[in-house]
Amino acid sequence: MKKIAFLVALLAACVAMGRAQESRQDISLSGIGLIEPFTASSTTVQVNSTPAYGALLSYRYMLSPTNALEANYGITYQNSIGYYVNPNHYKVLTRTEEISGAFVHSFVVKNWNPFIEAGPAGLIFLPIMNSGTTTLQAKQQTQIGGLFGAGFAYEISPSFDIRAEYRGYVTKVPTFGDSQFATNRWYHPWISVPTVGIAYHF
Repeated sequence: MKKIAFLVALLAACVAMGRAQESRQDISLSGIGLIEPFTASSTTVQVNSTPAYGALLSYRYMLSPTNALEANYGITYQNSIGYYVNPNHYKVLTRTEEISGAFVHSFVVKNWNPFIEAGPAGLIFLPIMNSGTTTLQAKQQTQIGGLFGAGFAYEISPSFDIRAEYRGYVTKVPTFGDSQFATNRWYHPWISVPTVGIAYHF
């Protein structure tokens, strides 16, 4: 019985090792910009933002030479989200975190690899409570939405490539837990996130 259990465990380990050798993974680090569009509610609330800049860490697992699953974590340094609630103006200094997953399809053209991707995303809006935030009511808020993107990877060696991508977040405008900031609107058309970075394959 022990021998059978040992053989089963050995076979499972061999299969796992074989799959690991066949798999292709990569990890990338990118700089990002986050640009939120102007949004107005059907009543009196208007929302505008300054751009934010930050970093994105991504991991891809290749299912095939052209298809992959991707996991992402991103964070921006800070930007200012302004709310005009007639007749008052409020500002909330904000860091934005992204936690997302996506299905990626690539098109191989020599050293160029254009790709498209889409998947679910969670955006965490983190208010920075300092003199730049003019309301004490702002609270952390998580919004669920979607991610889509298109870009290309240029292979500079078997282990490294340079990536550039246009990404978009589809999500609702945050209220930071303050009902007077409610627009009941989604960002239109969406949050734009240009991205440039480098990837390592292993």
